[in-house]
Amino acid sequence: MTSSELACQIGQLALEKKALDVKILDLRDLDAVTDYFVICSGQVDLQVKAIVDHIYDSLAAVKVKPLHREGYEYLQWVLLDYIDVVVHVLVPDRREFYSLETLWVDADVQELTDESSE
Repeated sequence: MTSSELACQIGQLALEKKALDVKILDLRDLDAVTDYFVICSGQVDLQVKAIVDHIYDSLAAVKVKPLHREGYEYLQWVLLDYIDVVVHVLVPDRREFYSLETLWVDADVQELTDESSE
């Protein structure tokens, strides 16, 4: 599976758990340490947990596991590091405060919606 395919699959998995504002940032041309960020929000910590668990379990079922997982104990901002794809699942106030998208303003951004998954 390519990094692009993995990023798209992760985005779709997040949408399956009703993640909000799902975006894929293509960082390949920006000399970044990863190829893609997948950024999304859960309305509350329990939804963040559901999104993260669904991504983790679905990919683990096909033998794709993250190198690192961070923030799971607090469920405010959880990071899953799949090396070429880094996933950020945040509650809305953390996402607004840290505004990751503005740090990578030169990245190509793909916004995913339920309609784009049909």
